[in-house]
Amino acid sequence: MTKRVLSQLVVSAASLSLTAAFAPSGLTNIAHLSSNNHLATRISAPLSSSANSDEVIDADIIALSTNPTLNLTPEGYGFSSPISRVMKESGKSGYYRAKSSESVVDVMGKIGKNEVALVFDEENDKELMGIFTDFDFIRLSTEQARARTEEESATFMAAPVSSFMTTADKLICVEPTSTASQAVAIMTNNNVRHTVLVDKCGPNFSFVPGTSVNGVVSMEALLRLIQSDNRLSYDKLSQKFPGLANKPIEQMREELKSQANALANNEETAKKDIIRVGTAILGAGSIALYATQSAWLSSHAELAMIAIFLLGYIGIIFEEVFEFNKAAVALLMSTGLWVTYADFYGESTGIASANVLEQLKEQLAEVSDICFFLLAASAIVEVVDAHQGFKVVTNLITTKSKKGLFWVIGFLTFFLSAILNNLTVTIVMVSLLRKLVPNDNDRRLFGAMVVVAANAGGVWTPIGDVTTTMLWINNNLSTIPTVTELFLPSLVCLVASLFFLVNNIEEDSSLAESTLPPPSPLAPRGQVVFWTGIASLLAVPVFAELTGLPPYLAMVSIFAAQR
Repeated sequence: MTKRVLSQLVVSAASLSLTAAFAPSGLTNIAHLSSNNHLATRISAPLSSSANSDEVIDADIIALSTNPTLNLTPEGYGFSSPISRVMKESGKSGYYRAKSSESVVDVMGKIGKNEVALVFDEENDKELMGIFTDFDFIRLSTEQARARTEEESATFMAAPVSSFMTTADKLICVEPTSTASQAVAIMTNNNVRHTVLVDKCGPNFSFVPGTSVNGVVSMEALLRLIQSDNRLSYDKLSQKFPGLANKPIEQMREELKSQANALANNEETAKKDIIRVGTAILGAGSIALYATQSAWLSSHAELAMIAIFLLGYIGIIFEEVFEFNKAAVALLMSTGLWVTYADFYGESTGIASANVLEQLKEQLAEVSDICFFLLAASAIVEVVDAHQGFKVVTNLITTKSKKGLFWVIGFLTFFLSAILNNLTVTIVMVSLLRKLVPNDNDRRLFGAMVVVAANAGGVWTPIGDVTTTMLWINNNLSTIPTVTELFLPSLVCLVASLFFLVNNIEEDSSLAESTLPPPSPLAPRGQVVFWTGIASLLAVPVFAELTGLPPYLAMVSIFAAQR
């Protein structure tokens, strides 16, 4: 058998197609639609031992083999299966027969799993009035939810099912000779998951009154049969041609290996591998030194700590080159420094002394103060943003001049970063630029200006920047001198930067012609959250000055009050 024939067999057996083509190997199409849209089955037949492997059988219809194990697929394969076979395989009608006077609650209790209710006339039990499905129940539940009292709500479930069914004139039908592919297309196009099986459909698959109803076909039953057929066809194909079963999988695995080798065979990947191997060797050597209580470490502890610090900072600075996580590098550096200091520095005996443990607690307390402060501050800003509180400011921006907007955004970022913190304000303002500036190139320049303005604004208050916050919490600077002495230099830095950057802005009508949606009004609650948040943040330095307690206590209290 040629390679072309094998590949056609594999594709046909594995794919969900309308007709599964198995022709060149002596296996003709197992199912297809004839010109009159009725199913004409073409099924598999084994080649004789003397047949030429490249010979094509011309017969359109071949009878099923008397030996079921030799048949590649069941009669009526996959999507080409007739609906009659789908119903036979499911083993049930797919519906509960309900009377029009039955209540909704009674019908719901009698409907089986994955079934629907066909509603028939009370007097003429052969006249189909409609169908009650999960969509109808959702519609009923929606109306029930609008009820004002429990009594009114109960009337919905006690109402006759005919009040909420989909009427017969809206039903979609299929015939026993229709194929699974037709049924799937009909249900998909009409956005339904069930279709009624009748002897004869009307125009456009509509229901004709008086037609005999044979069952209800669900999308789930169709797809279950199609999936089963394709699995069966592949299994039978593997039995018929044992050497073929694993070849597609093996070929795919080899292709993946080749792709992986191709990706790895470049300078960038080689550089990364060298860095990782070098880092692993360095780490293993360091662990060995500590584990063996090396005498060199005891006599050169200061040099070791300097080396750890420098290596750590190199990893942080070049995190993008080395693809390291700088937070992880900082934590490892901290651990290495403390272990060296506690176990090898000075008169250490290899075990941390009580004095070292006390120093560690003090350092942890200082770091915790900063972390609690920043976490609470960020959470407060998130609460304000969640209530769209920043619209108090941004909704006032109405200018259509790009240069005018540039100055407005600059000064707005400058003062907001002084009250909040420059990192959070940068994120908020960049998000705002997406709604105000439609042009990508302009947005990049505006973004650069936001970073400059946020850094300038965060310097002149104790809570505007992480660095000044750390110094302030550790009592290395005071609130009033910081504001009075740094405000003017910060403002000069902002204005000079804006004068330089604004010359790169080209005025046009992009803001006036922008298709971005206009700003929506802010609810009163959002205004309350914004102003209380700003006032509370401004009160933090006052709290610290009056009480002498750590500022993070004020910050977490403000956050708790906002919640």
